Amino acid sequence: MRRSLPALDGARLAAAALVVAIHTSPLTTYSALGDFYLTRVLARLAVPFFLMVSGYFLARGGWKGVGRLERKMALLYGAAILLYLPLNFYRGLDPVSDWPRLLLFDGTFYHLWYFPAVMLGVLIAWQLARLGLRVALPVAGLLYLVGLGGDSYYGFLSGVPALESFYQALFQLSSYTRNGLFFAPLFLLLGAAGVRFGPRLSALGAALSFAAMSAEGLWLHSLDVQRHDSMYVFLPVCMVFLFSLLLHWNRGECRPAREVSALVYLLHPWCIVLVRGAAEVLGWEGALVTNSLGHYLAVLASSAGLSVGFCLLRHRLLLPPLSRRARAWREVDENALRHNARVLQRALGPRCRLMAVVKADAYGHGAVRVARSLEREGVHTFAVATLAEGIALRRAGIRGVILILGWTPPEEAARLARWHLTQAVADEAHGKALAAQGRTVHVHLALDTGMHRLGIPADDHEAIARLYRLPRLKIDGVFSHLCLSDRTDDAAQAFTQSQLERFYRTLDWMRAAGCRPGRVHIQASYGVWNLPEQPCHYARVGIALYGVGSDRSPVRQPLDLRPVLSLRARVATVRTLAEGEGAGYGLAFRAERETRLAVVSIGYADGIPRDLGARGGGLLLHGQRCPIVGRVCMDQLLADVTEVEGVRPGDTATLIGRDGGAEIRAEELAETCGTITNELLSRLGARLG
Repeated sequence: MRRSLPALDGARLAAAALVVAIHTSPLTTYSALGDFYLTRVLARLAVPFFLMVSGYFLARGGWKGVGRLERKMALLYGAAILLYLPLNFYRGLDPVSDWPRLLLFDGTFYHLWYFPAVMLGVLIAWQLARLGLRVALPVAGLLYLVGLGGDSYYGFLSGVPALESFYQALFQLSSYTRNGLFFAPLFLLLGAAGVRFGPRLSALGAALSFAAMSAEGLWLHSLDVQRHDSMYVFLPVCMVFLFSLLLHWNRGECRPAREVSALVYLLHPWCIVLVRGAAEVLGWEGALVTNSLGHYLAVLASSAGLSVGFCLLRHRLLLPPLSRRARAWREVDENALRHNARVLQRALGPRCRLMAVVKADAYGHGAVRVARSLEREGVHTFAVATLAEGIALRRAGIRGVILILGWTPPEEAARLARWHLTQAVADEAHGKALAAQGRTVHVHLALDTGMHRLGIPADDHEAIARLYRLPRLKIDGVFSHLCLSDRTDDAAQAFTQSQLERFYRTLDWMRAAGCRPGRVHIQASYGVWNLPEQPCHYARVGIALYGVGSDRSPVRQPLDLRPVLSLRARVATVRTLAEGEGAGYGLAFRAERETRLAVVSIGYADGIPRDLGARGGGLLLHGQRCPIVGRVCMDQLLADVTEVEGVRPGDTATLIGRDGGAEIRAEELAETCGTITNELLSRLGARLG
């Protein structure tokens, strides 16, 4: 199992340390060439990394955070301008002639160019991304090449009079082409692309491309042709592989690292001034100024110390954020999810891949969160029920195949194409209507082998052949649904076998007729539990992926699956009722003795059935089972805690999950409610944390 590392946030700290190195030249005392390599080659990875992280998270949010990021950058930039105003006046800047250019491109202090670069670059990248990355990346790459000519390769191009005039005109607006127009958009969009190779290929690619960039940088330095040294040909290539490697290792987040790295970037020039001033007062110039490495370490330590202190002070002074667990919440165990994915993949065999079914918000588990976690586990094929669900995953940055299993209006063909979604063809008329919209649509044909829901009758070979002749219909796969695979009695198994035979006969005919089926799939969760390995490319696994069955029926091949979701809520208050008193709507509960009732802050608006108390439902408090009584309200329910000592407001009640040695499984709760886990979990309310 791979280690859990917040790799992206950890890399921010390393990048911040490299930025400090750029402005303190740690190796100057020892080797001028070594210092150039450290600060002008290796450290040039830092800012592109920051930009790629921003692009990565913007794209995962569907670029909805552009406005928020712009406001944040503007506030930070404004604060930084004020912070460095004394040093600007000390340097004697002319506010009339210098500041317009500095504000818009160069930054009002040498390291602050990053803020206007991000603000402009994000706007450009956002607009380019609306055209699709296949268009956006080449355009941003072209801008980068233009910028390259005014940076590391300026000495070659300045000999051409027309290019010299062009770049001199640019330098009247911005001192460098390392800015928000030529530099930032490419790295923002590379981050948005979030390309992921395997870990070995990522490491090898990063090593080789960095070696090439090192040779490039040293070669250009030896020729003395660089006007500046922020942009190299191999820099974007190196960043793609390096970022892929970090994504492979990334697990979770570390907000303190994120905050400290940003503050180190912001504060380190002031720390340079403070270290030099302190060294002069204390007589330590030899160790802290003359010695370049000592100077770097002192600046880095003071920057980090001030940043950590500022973060601690801010968290003490500000009110804590509203807890997502303040009222009622679901807990999703991503380790259990990834474990289940591995177990299921082993059960499928080496030729069949897991298609993760994340419809209905991943059965109440959170589709985006689940898909992201499974992507890191190597799952790259997902199934949803609706167009909106597919678009939501794409907006969150989920890549790979996303198959819409439900019916989508043919008029939405443009959106299917725009978001690179694959649509299930419900019947021949649906396929023809999709093809008639004038857009190439990728589809999987649904075959009806006996369920009689969606699908083309498997024996209607003429209809299937007609669909294959439609030029706008790109048939990538064929599938069917098994309607009795959750039962193990002889009659059900016989019907399932007839469905399988009908499906495979149709596939054989298709291949013989020159109709390539593409990727085929017929098993769902119970097909994995109750059937032997099938000669398919995918198995569409839904409820099993989340570690539960639809009910408590036995299966033929039990697997070591772990429940992923727990459902919990807070006790709001505890009331004591005298014998004979009633409680709740309709006074449906009547105390037969002196009774202590806990009011728990979860209700039917959160997905708890209204009649759960009448059906004998319960919950766990302090590791003990307590009956739910009376009618479940929209926002609260009542639990009899008379037999449980010490229940107080703020205690955690568990409706699904484990508390101490006791457990309530989703299958048990669903059975109590007279339904299946699929329905129970998918009805969990959106307001749950």
